[in-house]
Amino acid sequence: MSCPICARVSDPDYRPFCSKRCADVDLAKWLGGGYAIPSNDPDDMEEAARAVVEEDRKPH
Repeated sequence: MSCPICARVSDPDYRPFCSKRCADVDLAKWLGGGYAIPSNDPDDMEEAARAVVEEDRKPH
């Protein structure tokens, strides 16, 4: 199996990645929304808008 980030041979310690660096790159993509699937579903958009409004109402 090859690393999904750089295509090198994967390391059993970091499987499916070849190194901690590639595992961290993948995690950053997840956390940054790089793997998000765009949606045009009005229900999804409404739910996202509600979540933003609720987050704005929380005391910081």
